[in-house]
Amino acid sequence: MTMHQSTALLTDMYELTMVESTLQSGAADRESVFEVFSRRLPAGRRYGVVAGTGRILEQLADFRFSDAELSYLREHRIVSESTIDWLADYRFTGDIYGYREGECFFPGSPILTVTGTFAEAVLLETLILSILNHDAAVAAAASRMTIAAHGRPCLEMGARRTHEQAAVAAARAAVVGGFAGTSVLEAGRMYGIRAIGTAAHSFTLVHDTEEDAFAAQIATMGTDTTLLVDTFDVRRGVERAVRAARDAGGELGAIRLDSGDLVAQAITVRRQLDELGATGTKITVTSDLDEYAIAALGAAPVDSYGVGTKLVTGSGFPTAELVYKLVAREDSRGHIREVAKKSASKGSVGGLKVAGRLRDEDGVAREELIISCASWEQGFEKLDEMGARPLQVPLVLAGEVQSHVTAQEAAAHHVQSRNELPYQAWRLSEGEAAIPSTMIDIFPGDQNPYDGT
Repeated sequence: MTMHQSTALLTDMYELTMVESTLQSGAADRESVFEVFSRRLPAGRRYGVVAGTGRILEQLADFRFSDAELSYLREHRIVSESTIDWLADYRFTGDIYGYREGECFFPGSPILTVTGTFAEAVLLETLILSILNHDAAVAAAASRMTIAAHGRPCLEMGARRTHEQAAVAAARAAVVGGFAGTSVLEAGRMYGIRAIGTAAHSFTLVHDTEEDAFAAQIATMGTDTTLLVDTFDVRRGVERAVRAARDAGGELGAIRLDSGDLVAQAITVRRQLDELGATGTKITVTSDLDEYAIAALGAAPVDSYGVGTKLVTGSGFPTAELVYKLVAREDSRGHIREVAKKSASKGSVGGLKVAGRLRDEDGVAREELIISCASWEQGFEKLDEMGARPLQVPLVLAGEVQSHVTAQEAAAHHVQSRNELPYQAWRLSEGEAAIPSTMIDIFPGDQNPYDGT
């Protein structure tokens, strides 16, 4: 049986100290609503991509305080013994609703909503944000890159440019954004992603000649393999690669270019391959690609792209800038009240929110509706009245996970969601969010207990 490591300490200390203080004040058991949203998209981005939801549901199952975690808290006096006793029995028993993984989102979109007691829901803040902020950033970059690729496969190769566990998460998020494979074997094993990879420059250099290296690779991987041809001279490398495959009785599958002017090289190499009769041999390119470099290669005879550093770092935006805020809670008389921050540039909007997307007669998204309301049922009824497509689904009910979504299912949904957006959403140039977000408040009465003073 596989043993799972607890995820309970993948959290900030102040989550636990808040629990301790609210246990003493009596507020710990107040029913509360927390919401994950972005105040703004990263500069110039026209949409975000929800990714990481599936990983949250996996990690939630292991969010338990075992003897090892409790001993650490006790030894370092993080919280009191009474709080440790409470944590020992901790299980999340609330509800989580969220946008489907792969869905596009915009400023203010309530992409994840956690309801439960204050204490049990606040504990999940750091875990949820650390997963969503990383995965959504990578998925957004991947989505922009696959748009730029115009149907040519993009392959994830960023493991050597990030933390070893982040590499696995990034590979999954890249698939959500449209990538077709990963070099990371653990991601392939965990998430059923196609693993890809052949050889690096060191493989060529360890052999006495380039011919020896190509022959050795073909001997083990077959003629359909991809040979890296730019360790020395590209033209001679292409000649030797094609010859090595023919000597083995077949046609070379592909060559890889990893340096220099990739556009010019791809054109030259394609011509050379055709002249050599290797018309079926494909060209894949790597070398620090991002969405702009991929777009620039659009007119070149390239068949696929391998992307590393820029992908796993969000192509300039390593976080999706998501926040986790309390938007409603039970008061001392048992009434649910809207609550919101009034801080300059960091304000929030109170109330449980139900979201939907309005589309025109051609099925093109025109507006994101965000309804602040008293219940899910009330919000969904309002969306139905307005003809909007509901965006949220139940992920956890009464502590029980409702469904596990694979990266491949999330990727399929992302294609549908992205295809629904207006044309300007697909542009790589800087611009405003692809569609506007409209807030509608149907929360019953003036129930915010704070006046901001």
